[in-house]
Amino acid sequence: MKNSRFALISGAALSIALAGCAQYATVSEKCPRIVPLPAGSGALLTLAEQTIAKALRKDDHNPLAAIGEYLDAAEIASRQLKSSPNDATARRDYNFAISRVFSTLRAEKIPAWGGEPLRVSGANGEWQLSGRTDITREPILPQLEFIPADQIQLGGTYVQQRETKAGIGAPLIATLRDATAILKRDPFAQGKNIYYGVTAVARFEGRRCIVSFEDPLTKENVAFAGHTQPLAADFTAPLALLLARENPKKIELARLLRPGKYAETARLARLQIYDPSKIPVLCVHGLMDSPATWAPMLNALRADPDIRKRYQFWFYSYPSGYPYPHSAAILRKQLNAINAHHPGHKKIVLIGHSMGGMISRLMLTDSGDKLWLKMFSKPPGEAHLTADSRQLLTDALIFKHREDVGRAIFIAAPHRGSDLATNWLARFGSSLIKSPNTLLSIGNDVLKISTFQSDDLHLKKIPNSVDTLAPNNRFVKEVNTIPITRAIPYHSIIGDRGKGGNKDRNKPICSDGFVPYWSSHVEGAQSELIVPSGHSAHQNPQAIAEVKRILMLNATR
Repeated sequence: MKNSRFALISGAALSIALAGCAQYATVSEKCPRIVPLPAGSGALLTLAEQTIAKALRKDDHNPLAAIGEYLDAAEIASRQLKSSPNDATARRDYNFAISRVFSTLRAEKIPAWGGEPLRVSGANGEWQLSGRTDITREPILPQLEFIPADQIQLGGTYVQQRETKAGIGAPLIATLRDATAILKRDPFAQGKNIYYGVTAVARFEGRRCIVSFEDPLTKENVAFAGHTQPLAADFTAPLALLLARENPKKIELARLLRPGKYAETARLARLQIYDPSKIPVLCVHGLMDSPATWAPMLNALRADPDIRKRYQFWFYSYPSGYPYPHSAAILRKQLNAINAHHPGHKKIVLIGHSMGGMISRLMLTDSGDKLWLKMFSKPPGEAHLTADSRQLLTDALIFKHREDVGRAIFIAAPHRGSDLATNWLARFGSSLIKSPNTLLSIGNDVLKISTFQSDDLHLKKIPNSVDTLAPNNRFVKEVNTIPITRAIPYHSIIGDRGKGGNKDRNKPICSDGFVPYWSSHVEGAQSELIVPSGHSAHQNPQAIAEVKRILMLNATR
């Protein structure tokens, strides 16, 4: 379905397409086993494994006793790791035991992190279990649900590869069902619900077990049992759970057809804790899409330690029924706001897919009053407009390149539009999109003062997103006469289905199926790569490898 963006226009065809779509991510739970052992091989078990086996038998009927024995097993394994830090079996035993502590706490809804330590009996006396974290200043540990990643099975169209890292600790998914309080203090936090990957490392001080919750996107190694150990991680499980539970696909079509109803979903958000030392990568999705579309790329990039060390990932989400100059105006306001909230952040790398590439292109452009005068002939002060209409149009048509952007990557971006946006199916689809009241209110004003050329797309209403994908849309035509600023380097990644074709407008035309080469090609790009892909080129492995190459190039300059 992701390759049928422009074909969304037929209601019947769309319903069939949606019915046949697989889920972006599926999540199910399993009962993990420490190791598959042959029958009757109990004598081959390590002491830690024998202790775990006893705890597993108690888990259902005496959970507190089971937790005590899991801690016994973890402590035995940690002593082995102190003397033999490279003992893979001891590390596995330790990680499994700590994961099961969290499994039992979750299953039995046992509070462990709110105040006094949890006291449980072990083989040699009482354990006192407590936790701490430096990941966030928010006192939210008691509110979090921790799900061991090893008991999560993943699937779905956007979760093809599970990216993990071997090391010490129990990878967990920390979830917070209501992050309203956090959003009030930090409007760029992940969202109303939070899904974050952490790794639990338990250290023993006498009969005290202190669990630290570490961020594997920030920390590669930890001090443990007298040695430095790599920190274990599961980078995919939190992302998959977010997609499975929140199901962003359910509003993608709605945000196209009724953008005004979803105006509050236009926001810039971080998917991880803000780090002023890391370069922001800001991803901008396309038509009838959401930030979910970046999951395959994000999953692959965060598996690389060099990317984790140097970059943090941000996302711009918006109702894709808006005309894209309006979406770009909202993004500028969001960037101004995040600059005020996180002053002095490093220069952003923008990555835009499809219409998101068109929005990103406007962040690299100095329009002056050229677009305004081409559209209306008279300067803003002389145009007969209400104050609200003048402000909305000024925000959309008069802008400067962003000095907070350091580089841009355009992927399958129809800079000059797509002919598919002009056929009868697209025209019908355009009529289905209900413009928000904020834009409808300026429609009559705009039509009264607009000037058109004979080959322009003529409309009797304010343009929507489909209209601004048409090659003969006035804005699309005129913005492409304005060069991209030389101050910001940019790159192009273009999809080609491999069916042959010319790179110019003579048929047959080289295309990703929806965006032809003549539209996605931009002069002046520092690099251009054509990948064997349909329109979802940003999910192509070669394209992802190219993005990684560009990011590493950017990090060294």
